[in-house]
Amino acid sequence: MLKRWVVLAAIGVVLGVTGTEQVTAKDTLRQQLAEESCSALKQTAAAMPGQGPMILPSYPDMQGDDPATRALQDVGFVYDNALAGIALSVCGAPEQARRIADALLLAPASDVSYKDGRLRNAYRSGAVKDNKVVLPGYWQQRGNYWSQDPYQTGSASGNSAWAALLLLTVYDNTHDTRYLDGAVAQLKWIAAHTANSVAPAGYEGGVFGYDNKQIVQHWKSTEHNIDIYAAATWANRERGDPALARQAQIASTFVAAMWDSQQQRFFVGTGEDGKTIERNKSGLDQEIWPLLAFQPHPPAWTSVWSFVDANHRSGDGYGFDRHPDGMWTEGTCQAAAALQASGKPVPDSLWRSISAQRSADGMLYATPQQRISTSFAIGPLSTYDDFFYYHHPHLGATAWAALAANGWNAFVGKPIARSESRP
Repeated sequence: MLKRWVVLAAIGVVLGVTGTEQVTAKDTLRQQLAEESCSALKQTAAAMPGQGPMILPSYPDMQGDDPATRALQDVGFVYDNALAGIALSVCGAPEQARRIADALLLAPASDVSYKDGRLRNAYRSGAVKDNKVVLPGYWQQRGNYWSQDPYQTGSASGNSAWAALLLLTVYDNTHDTRYLDGAVAQLKWIAAHTANSVAPAGYEGGVFGYDNKQIVQHWKSTEHNIDIYAAATWANRERGDPALARQAQIASTFVAAMWDSQQQRFFVGTGEDGKTIERNKSGLDQEIWPLLAFQPHPPAWTSVWSFVDANHRSGDGYGFDRHPDGMWTEGTCQAAAALQASGKPVPDSLWRSISAQRSADGMLYATPQQRISTSFAIGPLSTYDDFFYYHHPHLGATAWAALAANGWNAFVGKPIARSESRP
């Protein structure tokens, strides 16, 4: 509860509002979104039996027997759970955040195939039983075999970095060194398994696929390196480890190399060779996350909003890819947070567009459209760009809404500081 009041006080400072001033319509919209999103997250967490470790479902309403639906039933993605844990901490439920963090500490030790400390991209949702966090999957009646998703069984460097950010958040709240150790362990796994010195030097995507058949992904993602920079910087602040400082520097240099001063935007990263820069595609997150993760950041980076508004706008919100085919709720929340970090006002219409995605159970739909594209493939086995978002209530979107509306910067573990930049 204390952190909740700290956040609300910080919002008042950011907006220039004192306790004696009248609350504006924008403040009301924002406060309502904060309260409703926090309430939905806390209800979802409280529904998990017991008080022990847990993994929350990323898409809690998935019902149906088709393969695409079955692949997401009872699945909790690490990225979504890390976001939810950070948001729960900000929402005044640190004990629920700790339950998720405890599951992420248990997961590497539970792994039946790998003992190198890795986290998979997803786990079966629910309360953890017998101290074992298990992989998702289901019995496929047609063909009589156990079906797993090759992305879910893989390990992405960015997802591992987000797990570290949650563990660091819980460490800040508890001062229990198990969580700091767990965050550092994830960063060490990233350094040991995904570092690539081929110019532009940075961290690769990770591994994809089924156990003992995993494919190393050599592409380098701007988004992943942003995550790694943030987690390594934070961990180094606590631990004072030259290896962490070096890791943060490598990731930072990669992100800076992806800045295109002519278009005033960030490239998404490289191709599979690890060196050829992808200059055409764009993902909203990689364009705006640097404004949150790098505190301070170069003033020139704030000019990215011209590119974002020209290429990612979708109605009153924002879409995932360049010239989007619909609004991406999670990304629109990210934009609300990044606008605050840029010292720019968040339009009322943006808050309204986010709030309009609320489902009957309080969670936000991933998109108001039936389906939106990203122009990216799920993995190397894909024969086309098959990474989509669907009209389902989504844990990650709801968590980002709570973070943005509460004015919290998940990358640094502090209230969003406006217009933080450096020469």
